[in-house]
Amino acid sequence: MRPDRDPTITVLAISSSPEDHSALEAVFVHSRWRLYHALSHAQAVALLSEHPIPVIIVDADLQDGTWRDFLSLGKSVSGSPLVIVASGLADDRLWAEALNVGAYDVLATPFRASEVFHSVSLAWRCWKERCEECACAASV
Repeated sequence: MRPDRDPTITVLAISSSPEDHSALEAVFVHSRWRLYHALSHAQAVALLSEHPIPVIIVDADLQDGTWRDFLSLGKSVSGSPLVIVASGLADDRLWAEALNVGAYDVLATPFRASEVFHSVSLAWRCWKERCEECACAASV
């Protein structure tokens, strides 16, 4: 997809690592995607309460919370965002654990642009389809 035809996708990146934020910023700069940054659980909660955010990328090693916190939090905020877990140790165990409890995907850090683009794009499409289904069900 060409950047001028990309849908506007809003993502919240939650990590205490400046390198993670810089890497994601580099991926998003060539698109119309909007990226919010949070350095902590508390900042992320504040952003989620203020903005509709369909996709969250959260560091598995967050200092003041866990990625699991965002799975349950996501169910209580508007739009129920999908959670992508990021980790330098993105092995089969983490991938299986994350997907089994409801995360959308797992990304290895340092981030590779193609993997981020692919995962976020698919998560957003899944989120959008789920929202459209909910809207249809609510109108019946």
